[in-house]
Amino acid sequence: MPLITVDNISMSFGDRQILDGVSFRVEEGDRIAFVGDNGTGKSTLFKIISGRYEPTGGQIIMHGNTIAGFLSQNMDEQDLSSSSLKPRKMQELEADIALMESDIAKADDPERHELMASYADLIAEYEAMGGYDYEHRLNDALGGLGITGVNSRTDLMTLSGGEKMRVCLARLIVEHPDVILLDEPTNHLDFEAVEWLEQFLRSYGGAVFVITHDRHFIDAVATRVIELDGGRITQYKGNYTSYREQKAERMKTLEAEITNLEAELSHQLDVKQTMLSHRNISGYHQREKMVSKLEDILESKRALRPAEFAKMNFKAVPADRTGKADRLILQCDKVSKQFDDCDCPLFEDVSFELKADQKIFFCGPNGCGKTTLLHMLTGDDVGTSGTILLSSGLKCGVMGQFVPFEDETRTLYEELIADSDISVTDARSLLARFGFRGEAVFKRIDMLSGGERSRLYLCKLLNENPELLVLDEPTNHLDISSREILEDALSFYDGAIVCVSHDRFFIDKCADRILGFKKGRAKIYDKYEYYLRDYRTADEEVTEPANPKNSRDAKQNSGNPAQLRKEMARKRERLRLLEKLIGELEDRQSELEKSFTAGAGEDEYKEYGDNAAKLKEYYDEFWALGEELEE
Repeated sequence: MPLITVDNISMSFGDRQILDGVSFRVEEGDRIAFVGDNGTGKSTLFKIISGRYEPTGGQIIMHGNTIAGFLSQNMDEQDLSSSSLKPRKMQELEADIALMESDIAKADDPERHELMASYADLIAEYEAMGGYDYEHRLNDALGGLGITGVNSRTDLMTLSGGEKMRVCLARLIVEHPDVILLDEPTNHLDFEAVEWLEQFLRSYGGAVFVITHDRHFIDAVATRVIELDGGRITQYKGNYTSYREQKAERMKTLEAEITNLEAELSHQLDVKQTMLSHRNISGYHQREKMVSKLEDILESKRALRPAEFAKMNFKAVPADRTGKADRLILQCDKVSKQFDDCDCPLFEDVSFELKADQKIFFCGPNGCGKTTLLHMLTGDDVGTSGTILLSSGLKCGVMGQFVPFEDETRTLYEELIADSDISVTDARSLLARFGFRGEAVFKRIDMLSGGERSRLYLCKLLNENPELLVLDEPTNHLDISSREILEDALSFYDGAIVCVSHDRFFIDKCADRILGFKKGRAKIYDKYEYYLRDYRTADEEVTEPANPKNSRDAKQNSGNPAQLRKEMARKRERLRLLEKLIGELEDRQSELEKSFTAGAGEDEYKEYGDNAAKLKEYYDEFWALGEELEE
């Protein structure tokens, strides 16, 4: 049964055509993943469907009484002006019911009888909206998404960006519209919240239409994939894995058709020229019409190639290296980290080894210490105890979450050749492997998006041929095609890699081993799924007190309930302050990222880097406090 029909929708902003005759239907029970490169118009189409934008052409048809609920990735578009999380209509009904109850109490018998009939109608409407169990269902959704204590807040506008997103998502889930439109819903969610959302959406009674770059999420949820490219859409059955297989087969067939048409066109051009040289004017004109028709068909077939088609063929040439591939280059032995103002260590007794051809990924919830350990490996932080040994003369390449460039006015090409003797041809070829083709190589660095900056930085790193790559969340800001370029680059890279990431698809494709963090400890796993399985299982060794001091404190507090409540209240208040500080910094980071494409100066980039460091500290404390409160 169709719920929404998107009928020949077109949308232009100035001279730029974003959507060009887009048509499809959303059926009851659909779980659709909407994919495509950043800036192709996915969010624009969602805003057209939800009535926020008026299309240039075409129409959106809502069948019957279909209600569509929309969660934008931009929290400024969400209505959190009320002090209650209940829908406005539900609040109005509650007020009407309370007023009616007051009138009934004051009325005499004949009037009370009439009022009771109206009262019964209000109660029925309120019950139909799910008013009586609304708060219970909302708390369940908020808990599943990893957030508590929001209902007690009187000013929801003071929530952090991550809190606002989770609150709005929970509220939308509980309202249960016929169609849920979700724009990047996994932003700000750790892996446990993402898994809860996946499970919920798989069993959702209505239709789900979601924009996401999380390929594992698409695999877990989607029954259909719609790809937007060049203003047009292509539909595929199944999840992400199925979509990739179908698309590859479709591209293979399309390229075969184009090759055959090109060969036939070349043949007909030769025949046409022969007719002309033999003065066969009638035959010449006949072939001319045939050539014109073939050119039109060929042009239409070439137009079906996706815009990123030229990026799909990455192949790196392994570097010549000296030394054995299985030689030991890094050893981490019983390393611990504890901050001066904290009673408990961030992590302790972390040990692992890395060989010259291995790729190890650090995985775990936010705030468990992954990035801190990464900084310790590169010498940017020091541990509390333990030893870290690096092979003598090891050449390292480091890529953090923020990637700086010495001169932002350089073009991509100038940046690549600035510190190397690479030839013009090799430079352009290397840039092309990372998705920069044609005139794009002469684009200035200060005009690049976050994803483009990451790709350029990695391109430079690999060109320097380091023996060890140290990467912190390298897929941040990247759309799916850019993530695939990165994965191809790292898969062909023949050196060692230490990487922090939450991208499950990226981890599965590139990691040899997993260093999985769990409650202050970390150990090696062969696969990410083994780590997740162990993470969900109670581990008695991990859940024991970290040291005798903590054990004594716990016993003292357990015998003094008043003191325990006071301490818990203090920690919750600190947690709320951290949420506010994190939200303000995240909002500022978003503003700075937008300025990067408009000629931001050195001060803006320095502020961005300082903010990133502060965010890391706040997140570390936030998650450490959260774990203490859970225990």
